[in-house]
Amino acid sequence: QVQLVQSGGGLVQAGESLRLSCEASGSTFGINAMGWFRQAPGKQRELVAIQSNNGQTTLGESARGRFAISRDIVKNTVYLQMNDLKVDDSAVYYCYVQRSTGLGLQSAWGQGTQVTVDS
Repeated sequence: QVQLVQSGGGLVQAGESLRLSCEASGSTFGINAMGWFRQAPGKQRELVAIQSNNGQTTLGESARGRFAISRDIVKNTVYLQMNDLKVDDSAVYYCYVQRSTGLGLQSAWGQGTQVTVDS
């Protein structure tokens, strides 16, 4: 199994920046993508950004122009740089890993970290 440990997050003012980190450990062989989702109260979990091992990146609509995802493949770590944060960005952010195994694709989720943006 893959274990994910997230760090970063917290309370910021609108317009400020935050960086989230997520390190994978354990059965990391076969990881082919890492990324971030978020979930606000009363809303569905939504994609923020995801990046495959070949660098292909998909950004959610809310992230375009303000957020950037990066990875250190050697360290099995993914980062999310969030700039010009808005109140609507307040949510629990979850790290996500997709892994290819002999049984097919498997997913793993981090414990979640709260991001609160105050106006």
